[in-house]
Amino acid sequence: MQTDSLSAAFAALADPTRRAIIARLAEGEASVNELAAPFDMSLPAVSKHLKVLEKAGLISRGKEAQWRPARLEPQTMKGIADWLEQYRRFWESSFDRLDGYLQKIQTADDSGPHN
Repeated sequence: MQTDSLSAAFAALADPTRRAIIARLAEGEASVNELAAPFDMSLPAVSKHLKVLEKAGLISRGKEAQWRPARLEPQTMKGIADWLEQYRRFWESSFDRLDGYLQKIQTADDSGPHN
């Protein structure tokens, strides 16, 4: 995934409404009306959010007569997950080192002199 598309994806995901839309679409495709239902906003406002997600490549919109279902784009989501994976390994390694250090000082405290 190129940096520019990654930047667009993260910018789109910065908004909590768009993250909620992504979460809903993880369950399957949905219409604008279905996506708008849990929000206190107009259909045009929800459509604007969908356009941002679509431009970022996170979703696509079908063209089935009057019904234009939105669906997740798995390749873009995979690109984000792949990018984040390298940092997950970093944090796990850091936590493992911290855990080792904490165990070492706990053992030192347990074996130290007691009054």
